[in-house]
Amino acid sequence: MTAVKNIQEKYMKEALKQAGKAYALGEVPIGCVIVCQGKIIGRGYNRRNTDKNTLAHAELTAINKASRKIGDWRLEECTLYVTLEPCQMCSGAIIQARIPEVVIGCMNPKAGCGGSILNILEMPQFNHQAAVTRGVLEQECSDLLKRFFTELRQRNRAQKEAGRQAPSEF
Repeated sequence: MTAVKNIQEKYMKEALKQAGKAYALGEVPIGCVIVCQGKIIGRGYNRRNTDKNTLAHAELTAINKASRKIGDWRLEECTLYVTLEPCQMCSGAIIQARIPEVVIGCMNPKAGCGGSILNILEMPQFNHQAAVTRGVLEQECSDLLKRFFTELRQRNRAQKEAGRQAPSEF
C-alpha cells in the first residue's frame, strides 16, 4: 500500500468516526474532516434534523471550524475528507473555500455533485477546482449508509404497523 493511500485511509477513518456521531443521533451518517499540514483542523457530521437547519451538513460544519482555526476563509493548503460525495451546496462551498483536494469515500448517484450528477469540484469554468480522489474506504462508507437506511425503513414500517394496530378512541 502506498504512503498516500495510507494517509487517505487514516483520515477517512476519522471522517467515519464523525459519521458515527451522526448515526448515533439518528441522522444520515455523513462525516467530514479537514486536514492541514498533517493535522485535523476541522471536523463535522450531519446534524440537519437535530439542528433543524438545512445548512448543518458535515462539510459546512468542518469548513466553518477549519476557517476559525486558521483565521481565514481560504483553506488553500487543506484536504477535505468526506464519507459521501458532496451535494451541490457543499461542493460549492468547497470551491468557494479554495480547498485544493477532496477525498470522497462513496459516491451518491442520486444527489452527488463531485462526479455523479454534476462535477462542481472539477469544473474548469470556475476560477478554482479541486483535485478529487474517489473510493477511499468506499465499502466501509457505503455499508454504514446502507445499514442506516435499512434500520430506518424497519423503524418506519414498525411505526406504521403500530399505528394500524392502535385501538380507536371511539
